Amino acid sequence: MALGQVERILILAKTYPSPSAQYVETSCVAGISESGAMRRLFPVPFRMVEDGQQFRKWQWIDVRVEKATKDHRPESHKVYVDTISCGNVIEPKKGWASRWEWLDKLAAFGSFDAINAARLADGLSLALLRPKRLLGLDIIKARIADWTDEEREKLLQEQMQGNLFSEAEERKQVKQLRKVPFDFYYRYVCDTPDGEKEYRHKIVDWEAGALFWNCHRSYGNDWEKPFRTKLEENMGSKELMFLMGNQHRFQDQWLIISLIYPPKRKLADDPQASLF
Repeated sequence: MALGQVERILILAKTYPSPSAQYVETSCVAGISESGAMRRLFPVPFRMVEDGQQFRKWQWIDVRVEKATKDHRPESHKVYVDTISCGNVIEPKKGWASRWEWLDKLAAFGSFDAINAARLADGLSLALLRPKRLLGLDIIKARIADWTDEEREKLLQEQMQGNLFSEAEERKQVKQLRKVPFDFYYRYVCDTPDGEKEYRHKIVDWEAGALFWNCHRSYGNDWEKPFRTKLEENMGSKELMFLMGNQHRFQDQWLIISLIYPPKRKLADDPQASLF
């Protein structure tokens, strides 16, 4: 008898692996099902997450999933990797209308405090946050620039959960995966009942890690300026939103697992504007 059910899921988040902290998920893939429910999927091999491989953000996949038994967060589902079938990518060629159609199905929060309140009330662990204003980007050098042997083993163990490839193939994949030697944090402001409040959260979106390596390859030691231009100036000029995800063992700790950055909508284009 087949386990779980096949769902069609639009990928909205792929995180860069972070095995250094105890109890932190090594990586996270998340999206929205065709029925409008949020899904956190694991285990997903790195080779299916990296740019140019298998599936990417804003792509539909069909996959067999079942509710995770050891992770009680409502969105967390085990994915049967060998059942993944990749579908079309929602491209923004005709504007963001086709992407907004799905973003508008998500519960969007105007403050981080409201997200955490929903976590305490309903167990929410994935949420879309619309910050009022971006303040800046903090770049902090990692304590250790490369993976430790322990971290590589943790990465390998995560990979082997899929049981698709041999240990030799997975060791090669882990060896090729480069650690980003910096941590990136957004500082931003939200409105609260007590006025504006500042927050700071770590960015673990795969795109941020890929951007670092692209800037480093193109500019060498001068990578920081173009990196900041993209994440501070360019993102700040858009309707920047964060897909927030919390951690399994410490559910009061949240990360920015995906950056979503459509061009700013005109008031007439915003379906929520008609409510007020």
